[in-house]
Amino acid sequence: MRTDCLIVGVGGQGTILASRIVGNAALSLGLDVRGSETIGMAQRGGSVASHIRVGGASSPLISPGGADVILAFELCEGARALPYLARDGVMIVCDRVIQPYSSAGTGGYDAAAVMEGVASAVSRLCVLDGSYIIEHCRVKCLNMAVIGAAVALGALPCSMGDIERTIDARFDSRRSDMNKNALRVGAELAKSYKKQ
Repeated sequence: MRTDCLIVGVGGQGTILASRIVGNAALSLGLDVRGSETIGMAQRGGSVASHIRVGGASSPLISPGGADVILAFELCEGARALPYLARDGVMIVCDRVIQPYSSAGTGGYDAAAVMEGVASAVSRLCVLDGSYIIEHCRVKCLNMAVIGAAVALGALPCSMGDIERTIDARFDSRRSDMNKNALRVGAELAKSYKKQ
């Protein structure tokens, strides 16, 4: 079974790290994985997108309308990624807002209007409370909380154990524990999943 996953966020949120964790977890299961990143102005807080295609894709890039799942670490980046979501795809989005540098001094964007637009466009939408995530784990682990929610919802082709083993192989024990805690926080939030 093929799964096309698009992970989006802004520079500094760990978008590329998250794609490598998911990709390596899928590889550990013997699945064929292709991937690509669009980094842009990542170091300056710009848009970052990672394409992960599991299960026999010929190209590393997901076509518009082809993403089975979109993991969005930031609300506006999730809205930008909407054209990539398949009709029956699921979007997991953190409601945390990071104003882009381009809007500095202009008031930024209207988060409520963006959320309303996303909610009206996506039939399978899981919105995660960014404040809750940051309160219960470190802000740098927000990416892992979103992955945890995706695994709990069955949106990724790997289990929580697969992701945890991949994290253990990548980090020292302290950082591994922090990231695995974030996975559990995201999974817990996903239990109350409903269309917002």
